[in-house]
Amino acid sequence: MTTNKNLLAVGAVVVCCITLVWFSTSIQGDPKTYELRPHISVPEYRTDAVRAIDAYERLMERYMNLTERNSIRISADLKEVIKKLYSIDNKLTELSARIARIEKTFGIEQTEPPAKIKPQTKAPDTQAGKDPLPPR
Repeated sequence: MTTNKNLLAVGAVVVCCITLVWFSTSIQGDPKTYELRPHISVPEYRTDAVRAIDAYERLMERYMNLTERNSIRISADLKEVIKKLYSIDNKLTELSARIARIEKTFGIEQTEPPAKIKPQTKAPDTQAGKDPLPPR
């Protein structure tokens, strides 16, 4: 009987150990998995040629913007110049009419405009048969 009691005691200890091991794993619970998605971007590999092309494109964009601004400014300036020229033309027309009335009143005859001078086609040195540049 003592052997039965010993076997029963050993069996009870084994059952207690198994139960203890069982509960120790179940106490921790189910393992949870966490999914991490890091957003790490690696810059693309760029050659020197690509960098040079990009710099050239930026330079051309700046140049085009500068040209556009200047052309707008020039256009505005030209409008002002045209207004000034029309004003001068109107004043000259009025002055010409006034002078014509004064000449008519005093009986001054109109003179012919001076003859136009024809520009020379050749340089003076080449007309005399000389070379335009002295020899070295």
